[in-house]
Amino acid sequence: MLQGDIGLQALSFLVLIFSLSVHEAAHAWSAWRLGDPLAKSLGRLSLNPAVHVDPLGTLLLPGLAIAMGAPVIGWAKPVPVNIHALRRGRRDFVLVSAAGPGSNLAIAVVAALGLALSGAALYQTAPLLVEGLYTALRINLLLAVFNMIPLPPLDGGNVLAGILPASALATFERVRPWGIFILYGMMLTGTLGLLIGPPYVFLLRLLTSPMS
Repeated sequence: MLQGDIGLQALSFLVLIFSLSVHEAAHAWSAWRLGDPLAKSLGRLSLNPAVHVDPLGTLLLPGLAIAMGAPVIGWAKPVPVNIHALRRGRRDFVLVSAAGPGSNLAIAVVAALGLALSGAALYQTAPLLVEGLYTALRINLLLAVFNMIPLPPLDGGNVLAGILPASALATFERVRPWGIFILYGMMLTGTLGLLIGPPYVFLLRLLTSPMS
């Protein structure tokens, strides 16, 4: 295919930008549907990447990953959510938080279905399309698993914050200011890969097993 070639690197970056835009738009859409119009009023209910770009998480980190041949992963500018405007408060906040990773998982499933339905002829006549589907599958699975780590400010941390009893929530919220530093520490020590690797491989095998 195109492994190691600059075209594949560019394809990975474009797929990541699209996937992050869908991720943030899913947060904005679910918040709007559940009673909070804040993100929509700020123009975040959009698939336009320009409104979601975070210089570090959307551009620098993925660029370094591509240059180093590492798995392409990143994040976009968080969608603001007014919990008090949501009809069911914290319970709805769980749904809003899960909507982003859920959208990435949905893209991965669609990509896997596309690969499963692709005949041998497509592999010969449209290798870039097939590579694009594989790239979408891999990147979106990584994004879904990465974002569901139960650590603020990731979506998994927000889901956990939404279901914890009030007695435990105060303690958990004390971690939030340090969450990004903990996350970087996990990246630098390799702990992050050990944490997300097994569920990522499991889901990848699950979705590609019909093709094997």
